[in-house]
Amino acid sequence: MKKNKFYCSDCASVFSKWHGQCPECQTWNSININEENINHESYRFDKNSIQLLSNIEAKAKTRITTGLQEFDRVLGGGLVTGEVVLIGGDPGVGKSTLLLQTLANLSDDLQKHCGLYVSGEESVEQVALRARRLEIDILKLKRINIISETSLEHILEACKIVKPSVLVMDSIQTVFDPNSTSSAGSVNQIRECASKLTNWAKSSGNSLFLIGHVNKEGNLAGPRVLEHMVDAVIYFEGDSGARFRIVRSVKNRFGAINEIGVFSMSVKGLKEVTNPSALFLTDSSFSEKETQKKISFRPGTCVFASQEASRPMLLEIQALVDTNRTNNPRRFCLGLDSQRLPMLLAVLQRHCAVSCFDQDVYVNAVGGLKITEPSADLSILLSIISSIKCKALPNGLVAFGEIGLSGEIRPSLKGTDRLKESAKLGFTQAIIPKANVPKQKISKLKIVGISHISDVLDLL
Repeated sequence: MKKNKFYCSDCASVFSKWHGQCPECQTWNSININEENINHESYRFDKNSIQLLSNIEAKAKTRITTGLQEFDRVLGGGLVTGEVVLIGGDPGVGKSTLLLQTLANLSDDLQKHCGLYVSGEESVEQVALRARRLEIDILKLKRINIISETSLEHILEACKIVKPSVLVMDSIQTVFDPNSTSSAGSVNQIRECASKLTNWAKSSGNSLFLIGHVNKEGNLAGPRVLEHMVDAVIYFEGDSGARFRIVRSVKNRFGAINEIGVFSMSVKGLKEVTNPSALFLTDSSFSEKETQKKISFRPGTCVFASQEASRPMLLEIQALVDTNRTNNPRRFCLGLDSQRLPMLLAVLQRHCAVSCFDQDVYVNAVGGLKITEPSADLSILLSIISSIKCKALPNGLVAFGEIGLSGEIRPSLKGTDRLKESAKLGFTQAIIPKANVPKQKISKLKIVGISHISDVLDLL
């Protein structure tokens, strides 16, 4: 029996009739028709498939190092055998470069980690030119199999011949299943192809990398069901023209989420940044060895001690407050939550009598890192106050803490780790929530705990 079904290209919702606007995601003109054969066959249930959870043996997964410590950190300690990883990012950000370097590192041991690179967008000559540009060792290139193919049947047949331990599919949006009636690149095609490739990885115990495109909002294009099917979802952050790249895990069944890895883009590919705190501070020469070095900042800057999953990291927050000559003062955030800025300004006016209603306020996180945790509130307000007064904050000052609507300073997670990282990098003062003050003193770090935002003015 044939029946028409309608799919939303954005959220993959299924409907029995066409809609101009998707009822689920509210996207206009995203409903597409697809004809498919619906077979209502009944299958006999195997009662022996029911097991007690206590009788199932839980075996530890074997991890494979990718040769890039920053990438291993994001993956949770390395690539798990049989893991399916979906990587998304803007065009030209470095997705193909990262996986080509990873595949070359995994190919050091041909017997255990034979790799297959499937290019659906570029020819094999183009991939070879990229490998030469990255100066990948010729012995590693001899251990990497590559095909330029978009047919799912041919890709699975190549897997039977090569038997790769790691498969790279660049990209999933280019693959099509000849047995499907839908057009290539449609929601149904992407879902079916990803499902069959995932089944191959799970049944064979081999790892799979899927490269996915992103839409103009920065989300992975295609059905959201892809993110539910895979084990890990990793995003590339940073513009294609920027020098540095941030790799962040937003889903990981074998590790922590929001874990980040920092890379620098060069002619020879992606290079690891071992000391990310130096990257996000104005003084790029700052290093762990210079523990006694003091940093002087200009007005409108404050160092924020962030915590990205298991990694404490210091970064600079800048603020610029300027007189507005129109009736609509601007509130602009770059790398920060733009919805929290008006709230923080309202708290500043109510509890500190510092008004910005007739002024433009611009806030920026240096280095291109996107900050999502509310612990940056205190650092943001300190930078704003510093900009208003045109007075620099004290040397070697670092801050963190969430601010509530009543002006209270709420504690942050892993406060001690943040303080230890600050002391290791040479900072001498810290303004933090009173609840985060450690019981034991940290060497060469003066810690001031506050419980209300009004206490900040007494310290500056």
